[in-house]
Amino acid sequence: MRKKRQKQMPLMPPKIDHPQAHELEAISRIINQKPTICDHVMQDLYKDRPAPAKSGANGMSAEQILRAAIVKMLFGFTYQQLAFHIVDSQSIRRFCQIGIADKGFKKSVLNKNIKVLSPETWQVVNQDLVNYAKDQKIEKGRQVRIDCTVVESNIHPPSDSSLLWDSVRVLSRLLHKVQNNYGLRLLHFQDHQRRAKKRMVAIQYAKTNKHRKPAYKDLLKVTRKSIGYANSAIDQISVSAIASPTMLQLCCDLKQFAKLAQQVVHQTERRVVHGQSVPASEKIVSLFEPHTDIIVKDRRDTFYGHKVCLTGGASNLIIDCLITDGNPADTDLTETMLKRQQEIYGRYPLKIALDGGFASKDNLAIAKGMEIKDVCFAKKRGLKVEDMCRSPWVYKRLRRFRAGIESGISWIKRCLGFARCTWKGLRSFKSYVWASIVSANLLTIARKQLA
Repeated sequence: MRKKRQKQMPLMPPKIDHPQAHELEAISRIINQKPTICDHVMQDLYKDRPAPAKSGANGMSAEQILRAAIVKMLFGFTYQQLAFHIVDSQSIRRFCQIGIADKGFKKSVLNKNIKVLSPETWQVVNQDLVNYAKDQKIEKGRQVRIDCTVVESNIHPPSDSSLLWDSVRVLSRLLHKVQNNYGLRLLHFQDHQRRAKKRMVAIQYAKTNKHRKPAYKDLLKVTRKSIGYANSAIDQISVSAIASPTMLQLCCDLKQFAKLAQQVVHQTERRVVHGQSVPASEKIVSLFEPHTDIIVKDRRDTFYGHKVCLTGGASNLIIDCLITDGNPADTDLTETMLKRQQEIYGRYPLKIALDGGFASKDNLAIAKGMEIKDVCFAKKRGLKVEDMCRSPWVYKRLRRFRAGIESGISWIKRCLGFARCTWKGLRSFKSYVWASIVSANLLTIARKQLA
């Protein structure tokens, strides 16, 4: 019978009967069965750090940090949302090993501890999961598929005018902080943010180069002035005898952004003023994520991030991942990815299926030299089926098998944040990519065990 009010709440919380709760329990069992995973995390916590104190409050354990990071990737939480759900959700609380009397953790604590985990540690953790899947006969690694994708950096679409405006804006903000908060009186410092923004807007709405070029020249002039102010402040801070650690950190920030701003000025002068073509490897597309590469796919789509080469197995596990520097051709990555398979399993796979971009006579010869029986390229590129596989039937099977990695990549991008990295810096970028892969593999193994 339906009641108007619930007069008395239950004394004990009931067991959660929900698919996501079951998945978290299965992932928890996997982590418990592989204690070496937490050993790797523990090494990161005390790497280049003093020995832990014998007294004081207990910080997050290695297992809690790992589990919190997995929850963050699985559900796409921000650190604020993660801090809330850890204390609010019974299932997540149990998964993260938070006791009934524990208060949980603040977002700053979660951020600080999760960022400690290095990409190398995440990679080793994934290796442990691959070995676990091998022991459980989930993934044998005898038939693999290789494809590349792009993980984008968290930046706005770059343009010369927006980069110049970013340079003026960031340098002015830092100079104001030095001048107002720390009592260092800068000589001849003028804030040109308003002027720079007007010139940027004028460039964006200019219909012809006749109107665009004068605005560019004035914006370049303003940016050079801001760089000069920053260099003057750096000199004053360097000779100051009362410079605090915070002031020295500001000095480092000024040096970094002044150097990047100078690069932006240089590439804009080459492109706009002199009409030169600047190679992608020499371009800077973000002041805040300077490691970002320009990735052009199929001569049509342009992405800003890093090219990632993935190796998947028949079980939909991501066996291996390679984060490349620049935009190398797929044909140059084939031998590297196959050698990495030999390092993981101690042998080469029997069958491989690759995207059409990997196809070449040299790569086919390399694969056959590794005693790989069947090699399938999605596009033949002048190669014969009988040279690649034992029969046309095997080629068709491998070609259909290769298409499965496309859906796997799509799933990771849609559900696990693989499309765009929200962490700052190159090291954090690599950690983010590996954290997404580890979380995806844990969920895949858990679902296979629950099926």
